Amino acid sequence: MNLDAVCSRLRAASERLALCTAAQKNRALLGVGTALDAARDEILAANARDVQRARAGGMNESMIARLELTNSGIDAILTAIGELVSQTDPIGEVISGWSVSNGMQIKQVRVPLGVAAVIYESRPNVTVDAFALAYKSSNAVLLRGSSSALDSNRAIVSAIKSGLSASGGESEAVALSEPSSQGDRYGDVDWILKAVGKIDVALPRGGAALIKRVVETAQVPVIETGSGVCHIYVDESANLAMAVSIAENSKIQKPAACNSLECLLVHADRAADVLPALKTVFEKYEEKTGKPGGVEIRCDERALAILGKAPNVLAATDDDWGYEYLDYIMCVRVVDSLDEAIDYINQHNTKHSDSIITESRTNARRFQQRIDSSCVYVNASLRFTDGGEFGMGAELGISTQKLHARGPMGLSALTTIKYYIDGEGHVRT
Repeated sequence: MNLDAVCSRLRAASERLALCTAAQKNRALLGVGTALDAARDEILAANARDVQRARAGGMNESMIARLELTNSGIDAILTAIGELVSQTDPIGEVISGWSVSNGMQIKQVRVPLGVAAVIYESRPNVTVDAFALAYKSSNAVLLRGSSSALDSNRAIVSAIKSGLSASGGESEAVALSEPSSQGDRYGDVDWILKAVGKIDVALPRGGAALIKRVVETAQVPVIETGSGVCHIYVDESANLAMAVSIAENSKIQKPAACNSLECLLVHADRAADVLPALKTVFEKYEEKTGKPGGVEIRCDERALAILGKAPNVLAATDDDWGYEYLDYIMCVRVVDSLDEAIDYINQHNTKHSDSIITESRTNARRFQQRIDSSCVYVNASLRFTDGGEFGMGAELGISTQKLHARGPMGLSALTTIKYYIDGEGHVRT
């Protein structure tokens, strides 16, 4: 694959897209939705081949869940496109404007970045999300998915291009870079990350190893999304039923997601109530997970003393704290105070999402103020850290950095600013 030529076409398409109206881009996105719907059978068949290969290769079921597409999953993709079409086009937005003392008029205007490269693992829905967000914000996009989803991504990108062509859109504004079947399978990734002048920004979306590779290799700007070592702290005033329900949802609903629960902290005064109740709830999932007890619980000494040894209750090791399992595994720690919980979380989290369960407004606000994460919840599941759940439609990922974009990234994450300055023959003296 000649990536130089691909990037040249993407650059030209991004320049044409920058001149398109919101109506033109929306019409193209609706055309893509129609094409994806029409290609549903082909996409699902391609995905079934990917899933079959992944299972044969020993991929665990929680990761299979990230890879697998269903009819309802395609329906959700189409809904996200519709929501994105309904959103205000950010391009051309005047963020601020003012006059300076010499009479010149200055405007700060939102403009596209240009050509974005999105490098991601599994999750074929990301292929559509990344394309749609890039297109709506007038950016061309180079997509580099994982080898495990290659057939799915080929089918999806083919449908996207078909939909763009049929609706008068810019079909050259999207391209798929494929892993090499020979030699260095990440050679194209390294090329992309060093393509200064050809790629304007790279966005990794995946596990810690992928993000580390991108950050350490890139010579182009990177918007860093983060792995999700996410915590819940059950405060001494927490409602028991609420605490158990939120922890259950955060761990079980989609354990391989970056916003799933990896570590539960419980105040010492509530541990004897909360931990046995949660263990009992987890036991309902034995058949679904294929694990005794449903969820493997790795405990500190005090939690282990409460739960007692069992097939799914183990003593935690030093490596368990601050680890992203992406599986039906969770570590548990008993703490003596809110401040101890906050200090622990800030030392072990990945700045993604953390939650407190409490009836104390004072503790809730203290937790939100002090926890260093992009999303900090009170009495709510971690699983809401998602562009769709935040009303953004599709998302590029969850940014855990502190520059430009943070948290779920929607349309504005792929924009930058430009200053328009109008004068009347002004010269500087």
